[in-house]
Amino acid sequence: MKKAKKKLFREFIAEKGLKSTRQRDIILDAFLSSDRHLSIEELYLKLRSKHPSIGYATVYRTLKLFAESGIAREIHFGDGQTRYEHTGEGEHHDHLVCKRCGSIIEFENEAIEKIQDEIASSYGFLIQHHKLELYGLCAKCRA
Repeated sequence: MKKAKKKLFREFIAEKGLKSTRQRDIILDAFLSSDRHLSIEELYLKLRSKHPSIGYATVYRTLKLFAESGIAREIHFGDGQTRYEHTGEGEHHDHLVCKRCGSIIEFENEAIEKIQDEIASSYGFLIQHHKLELYGLCAKCRA
């Protein structure tokens, strides 16, 4: 999966007439190795200790390119931060977002997907994409 995303990004960069740089490669590796929904700042801080020459603006622009290329998706959970998550061919999941600690849990549920399709169909509506975000308190914060 990582190899395919790297290839897709390199092809995208070439089509745009942009250079493939060492800094972009480092940011791409760090992004693809994370299983979290990363903000620009979180990824920047993750990289800063080992790669102090990579600036915040470079991380910002590179994440925007990831989203534009289709290997990442921008997501907003209502806290003013843009986060990025990996995209997967045909993959869909929803989110549980803790309002206290900010943890984000991904989940999949076929029953929910089926109900959404049935509702759309009953109105003659074609779903092209959707998202479901549930906000509340995670188990740790409830304890």
